[in-house]
Amino acid sequence: MCLNFIGHLCLMPYQEPLPASGTCQDDSGDDEPSSQSDKSELHSSLKSLTSKLDDLSTCNDLIAKHGAALQRSLSELENLKLPAESSDKIKSVNERATLFRITSNAMINACRDFLELAESHSRKWHRALQYEREQRVRLEETIEQLAKQHNSLERACRGAPGLSSNSTGNPSSAKGNVQAVKGEASDEDEETEYFDAMEDAPAFITVTTDPKQHRRSGSNLSSASGGHPDDWHLEDNVFHSSHESSYYDSKRKDLLPRKRRRTRIPDKPNYSLNLWSIMKNCIGKELSKIPMPVNFNEPLSMLQRLTEDLEYHELLDKAVKCDNSIEQMCFVAAFSVSSYSTTVHRTAKPFNPLLGETFELDRLEDLGFRSICEQVSHHPPAAAHHVYSKNGWSLWQEITIASKFRGKYLSIMPLGDIHLEFLSSGNHYVWKKVTSTVHNIIVGKLWIDQSGDIEITNYKTKDKCQLKFTPYSYFSRDIARKVTGVVTEANGKAHYVLSGTWDEKMECAKIVQSSQGNGSTEGKQKTVYQTLPPKLLWKKYPLPENAENMYFFSELALTLNEPDDSTAPTDSRHRPDQRLMENGKWDEANVEKQRLEEKQRAVRRRREAEAVEALEEGNDYEGYQPLWFERKVNPHTNELMCVYKGGYWESKEKQDWSECPDIF
Repeated sequence: MCLNFIGHLCLMPYQEPLPASGTCQDDSGDDEPSSQSDKSELHSSLKSLTSKLDDLSTCNDLIAKHGAALQRSLSELENLKLPAESSDKIKSVNERATLFRITSNAMINACRDFLELAESHSRKWHRALQYEREQRVRLEETIEQLAKQHNSLERACRGAPGLSSNSTGNPSSAKGNVQAVKGEASDEDEETEYFDAMEDAPAFITVTTDPKQHRRSGSNLSSASGGHPDDWHLEDNVFHSSHESSYYDSKRKDLLPRKRRRTRIPDKPNYSLNLWSIMKNCIGKELSKIPMPVNFNEPLSMLQRLTEDLEYHELLDKAVKCDNSIEQMCFVAAFSVSSYSTTVHRTAKPFNPLLGETFELDRLEDLGFRSICEQVSHHPPAAAHHVYSKNGWSLWQEITIASKFRGKYLSIMPLGDIHLEFLSSGNHYVWKKVTSTVHNIIVGKLWIDQSGDIEITNYKTKDKCQLKFTPYSYFSRDIARKVTGVVTEANGKAHYVLSGTWDEKMECAKIVQSSQGNGSTEGKQKTVYQTLPPKLLWKKYPLPENAENMYFFSELALTLNEPDDSTAPTDSRHRPDQRLMENGKWDEANVEKQRLEEKQRAVRRRREAEAVEALEEGNDYEGYQPLWFERKVNPHTNELMCVYKGGYWESKEKQDWSECPDIF
C-alpha cells in the first residue's frame, strides 16, 4: 500500500486509525530527556554506593584496631595478681572478646568480598552504559542517513525531466479568471512550510471540584453563564453517563428516516496490484496529476466525504436551543471535532471529483437539513459546500487542499474557512481544519493522525474557543488522539474546559475558579482551572456490523452513494467508475476512470483554445464558472470564497437540469 496517498491532493478531512503498537512518529529527540535522566541516576547511584562502601571499610578497620587493643588489655589483666573471683570474670570477658574478634574478622572478610564484588559490578555497569550510549549514537547516525536518503530521493523526483512539462505554454494562465486568486496556492514551492495558527497555545491544568462546595459561592462565571456554578444549562442537552446506551438507542431510532435506506454495500474484493508499474510512472510528475487506479480508493467521492462532516448534525440542533453564546460555542466546538471521527479507520482515498461534479444530500424531512456540494476547481482541487437546516442554522465552506509528500508520510493541509450561522441569534462562527498526516507511506500499516490547533471565533460576540489536537508520540504518556480546549468570552475570561479524543468523544467542564500555576519545563506558566464534573457533549456512533469489509463506512456513509434518479446528472451517484468499484468490478472501474479523465482533459484543452482565441481577438475570456455557486468577498474574513447562489433545489423540483454540463 505504499502509494495509497501519493496522489491524494484532494479535499479530505482525514481522520486516522490508531497506530500499531511500537509505531513511532518523527519526534526526534523525544527520548533524549529520559536517556539523560537515566544516565544521571545511574552515575549518582554508583557514586553513592562507592561512598557507603568506603565508610564501611573504614568502620571495619576501626573495629579490627580497637578489638585487638581490647584483647591486649584483657591479656594484661589476666597476668596481674588478682583475687580468684576477679580472675574468673576477666577470663570470661576475654573469651567473649575473642568470640567478638572472630565474628568481627568474619564480618570484615565478608565486607571486603562485598566491596570487591560491588567494584567489579560497578565496572560492568559502566561498560554496559558505555555500550548503550554507543548503540544510541549508531542508531541516530543510521536514522540520519535514512532521512538524508529520503531527502535526496525527494529532490531527485522533483528535479527529474518532465516535472515542468505541464507548466509551460498554458494559455489559460492569462484568462483573468477570478479563480486564480485562490488557485495560486496549488503550485507553491515544495519547500513551503505551513504552521498551525496557535503555535503558542496556553497550557492549562484542570482540577475537578465538588459542586456542593460552590453552590452558594460567588466564584461563578460571568453573567453570560448565569446562575450558580453547578447550574448547568447544558445538562438538558448533553448525555448522562448512566443512560448513555439507552440515549443512543433512542437517538438512532429518532434518526431512522421515513424512506428506507440501505444498510450495506457489496463487500470489498481482495485485489492484488503491481506497485512498481505505478511507481515508475510517478517520477518527475506533480503528485496531484498522477492518475491513480481505483484500487487505492473507496467508493465515495470527495464531495460525499465532505458531506460526512454532517454525521453529528444534531450537535448544531442542540446548539440552536442554547440560551447564550458561551454554551453554544461548546456544541460548535464538539461538532468541529466530530467531523474527524468519520474516517478513523479509512485509509483509502476518495475519488477526486470532476470539475462541475455535484453531490446533494436531501434529508430535510427526516433529519431536518439539505446539503449541496460542487467541485468548483480542478487544479487545485476545490469544493464548495452549503447546508441549510430547518432547525435554524446554515453552514457553508470552500475547501482547498495543499499537501506535502515527505517520503515516509504525507501531510494534508485543508485551506479555507468553515462558516456556521444561527439564524435566530445571528451568531456567526468561523474556523479552519487541522493538518492530517498519513504515516507509513512506504513501509508498514497506514495510519492517520491529526495535529494542530483550531480557533473558533464568534464574529458577533467575539467569543473564542481554542482547541489543540495533540500529535501522536510513541514516548508520550497522553492518550492517543487527544483534544483539549478552552472556551473564552470577548474579554478573555475562560468559562469552559473541553477535553476528549477526536475519534471517540468530547466532554466539557464548567470553570468555577482559575489561578496561575508553576511554570513548566519550557518556562511557560500554566493556568489551573477548577471545574465542575465534566458533561458528555458528543460520542461516536458504533460502526455497522461487517464494517471492516465495507471500507469501514458508518451508517450515514453507507447511504451516501445509493442510487437516486431525481438528483442532477452531475451528481456523484451517477459517476460510472465509482459505481463499478462499489459493485466490485474494479477492472471495469479502472477503464471507466481513464475514460472520464481523458474526457475532462479534452474539455480543458477546448477551454484553453477558446481562451487563446479570445486573447488574440482582444476579447475578455471569462473562463470556467461554477453552476450553483458564485465567488464573493466574505464580510467577516475579507476573503474571496464560493457561496451558494441558489437555484439547485428549484431545478430539482422541476427536474430541469438543462444547464448541467455533460461530465460523465
